[in-house]
Order: sequence, then C-alpha cells, then structure tokens
Amino acid sequence: MKRIVFAFALSNENIFINNIFGDADKFAIYQFSDGELVFINEFQNPVPNPGNIDIKEKRERIVSFLKSKDVTVLVSKKFSKNLRLVTDDFIPVLIEKENPEQVVEILNKNMKWIKDELKNRQSGHMLFRINTGVLKLAIK
Repeated sequence: MKRIVFAFALSNENIFINNIFGDADKFAIYQFSDGELVFINEFQNPVPNPGNIDIKEKRERIVSFLKSKDVTVLVSKKFSKNLRLVTDDFIPVLIEKENPEQVVEILNKNMKWIKDELKNRQSGHMLFRINTGVLKLAIK
C-alpha cells in the first residue's frame, strides 16, 4: 500500500483554521508509520496571500506543492466548493476539533477507514467527516 501522508490546514497559532483548506497559513505534514501518525514537518502555504491570483492557479500551485510532499490526505475544518476537483489525488477529511493533537488521536483510532479508501478507490475519493466516529460522504 502507498504511504499515507496527511496535510493539516493550520493557522500560525498551530490550530486548525476556521476557513477553507487552501487558506491555511501553513500545512503540518504527518505520516502514518508503525501504527500511528508521526509529525514530519510544517511548511508555509505556497500561496499565502492570493490577492489577485486566479482561483484555478491557486489550486494548481497548492496541489502541486502537496504532491511534491507525497500528501495523500487533506485534513481541514472546511473545504471549498471545488473540492471535487482534487479528490482524484487526495482523500479529504473534515474535522471539528481545533487542536492537532486531538485530531491525531482521532485519526489514529479511525485509520482503518483511510486505509480502506486508499486500497479500494484509485480516484474520486469520498469525503470523510470524522469527529468521534466516521461518516463517509459522496462529494457533489
């Protein structure tokens, strides 16, 4: 199975942003290794202040950046309406908690669902809503 690498959409204060994934100040990268998520590194958003940048260009730059880090799972409190445009490359996970440590704990407990999605779906990944349990949704 392919490596499972997560990108968390965080603010500079190290909490999940209360905005769409692409508007994060930075992305914390975690890898699932030896049965648990392990922090690897964090990177500033490559498009921090989009200003007049076209939304398509912004998405392409962020997607390219995340692919260069081998990311397979996006974790955020919100996603834009254009989420369906990236589900061939990433599994989107919606969370409710702000604290990354709490989210790591919840993801570790529910990793079987992410593994199943990667194993059984090559593209068009479903949206996962994870709080204390898991809800898997089609993206419209």
